[in-house]
Amino acid sequence: MKKNSSILLFVICVVSTGFFACEKKMTNQYFANGKTPILTITTTTLTPPTSDSLKKVLALSWTNPHYATDSASELYTIQIDSSGRNFSKAASMQVSGALSDSIMAKRLNDIALGFGFSFNVAYKMDVRVISSYANNNERLTSNVITITYTPYKVPPRVQPPSTDQLYIVGSATADGWNNPVPVPTQQFTRMDSVTYQGTFYLNGGDAYDFLPLNGSWAAKYNVASTAVQGLSQGGSFQYSTGPGSDIPGPAKSGIYQITVNFQTGIFSVSPVQLYSLLYVPGDYQGWSPSSAPTLASIKSDGMYEGYVNISTTGGFKFTDQPTWNGTNYGDTAANGESGILNAGGGNNLNIATAGYYFLQVNSTGLTWSATAITGWGLIGDFNGWSTDVPMTYNSGSQTWTGTISPGSAGGFKMRANGNWNLNYGTGGNAGSMSAGGGNIPITAGTHTISMSLSVPGYYTYTIQ
Repeated sequence: MKKNSSILLFVICVVSTGFFACEKKMTNQYFANGKTPILTITTTTLTPPTSDSLKKVLALSWTNPHYATDSASELYTIQIDSSGRNFSKAASMQVSGALSDSIMAKRLNDIALGFGFSFNVAYKMDVRVISSYANNNERLTSNVITITYTPYKVPPRVQPPSTDQLYIVGSATADGWNNPVPVPTQQFTRMDSVTYQGTFYLNGGDAYDFLPLNGSWAAKYNVASTAVQGLSQGGSFQYSTGPGSDIPGPAKSGIYQITVNFQTGIFSVSPVQLYSLLYVPGDYQGWSPSSAPTLASIKSDGMYEGYVNISTTGGFKFTDQPTWNGTNYGDTAANGESGILNAGGGNNLNIATAGYYFLQVNSTGLTWSATAITGWGLIGDFNGWSTDVPMTYNSGSQTWTGTISPGSAGGFKMRANGNWNLNYGTGGNAGSMSAGGGNIPITAGTHTISMSLSVPGYYTYTIQ
């Protein structure tokens, strides 16, 4: 034990001696703070012409912040924003080691247009410089200089319609590929020289194009390829006199707002109101769900409606898919006329006589009804709201048509069976109708009125 103690004492002495022998006095190194840079620019008013797009039109310089390190490694960030936003949405450009920079007209123009500025209108923009070390430490912000900039007009990426009009056509639309298309239901509103916008019904899973001239196939707007992902929500489009592909529509039927921007060459599709559908296969059409007429639930709340021309009394059913693999609805009664649904199949639904019917379904309450339509008529100020002017049904176009001759401007409606149980007036979109809606305005003169009830839940009219 005594020997081990002696060894331990020796080790402690050696370590201690080494520790004190290696100890050095360390001194921390401090660098002086830099100085805030002062920004100067060559001009505060810029109105470059399109021809100066690639010219440097704005020269900036700033004083040296005198950081303690090599100035070649210092970083300078130029920021430009719309005045009054405190650079919250600033466009930024970086310069390394230099105390000046110049900006081309194209770059300034892109920044201004990115802020939503209009062509040929003067706007104020704020400019500043932020200096820092290369690692962004010790950021110092310069003074702010306000400039006035007028964006020059950039040629649009896609040629706008020379007609100043734009229409939508296709299997996704209410009128299919028929051309000319009905107006105003399939006509865009011109927002400005390069922007068009419209709200339309689109059949889920179908396609469409844009037309610059209603009634002509000579030119159209479509997409280069449907292989591009996400085109049903929008993307790049092109002007075409032949090549290209039809624009794929959204997967689900409903009302959509479409915005077409020729400046950027981009269109966008936003849902406004999506529909749920029930298919109506039956004896009258070969019991084929995929080709059957549909009923629509406008609010997707289980309340469905639609008009169907049922030409036989061999029965029909409702199904929530274009196949027999979904939920199939039949009647609880053997004769198929109880109005009570069986969601597990049940008996064939039936109507007493073949004809044109307004069908309504409550898939939650499991009820259904069929109202026979013996005819549609026009009634309004032109005839003192008395006797209906009958309308004629065209099974090919699935439209009802009638002619009236108002002696003065006024309003009118369409109603079924000579009573007010089922009538239509103005709807939410141009050319659309809603049940019990307001009077449809009309001018004096002879007019042909056409009404389409072929798209369930989205009923339209045209006045010629």
